[in-house]
Amino acid sequence: MPEAPSSCKQVFEEMPSHFNKEAAKGLNAIFQFDLSGDGGGKWHVLVNNDQCKVAEGAHPSPNITISMTAKDYLDMIAGKLNGQMAFMTGKLRIAGDMGLALRLQSLFTNQ
Repeated sequence: MPEAPSSCKQVFEEMPSHFNKEAAKGLNAIFQFDLSGDGGGKWHVLVNNDQCKVAEGAHPSPNITISMTAKDYLDMIAGKLNGQMAFMTGKLRIAGDMGLALRLQSLFTNQ
């Protein structure tokens, strides 16, 4: 079992190495992550077919914005918090293309 990331920054730094190129075929989207609280910040992930680029900061025109606390995000990445439950209980807020939110999990592996 892989070690859980200790920070949001680490999650985003490692994201390209967990990218599933097969699941991203034909996709061109910008995912904005706004994570609040200790260790939070803003990152955006550009997915264009088989390419994935991660950058710190806000993107001017993302297709989807995912907002939650940094702690809840790390719990979700570690499998301690179910994404659908987080959404239904208000811990996870999504603005923009909901279909992209559903597709996000398949775009990145947890190894």
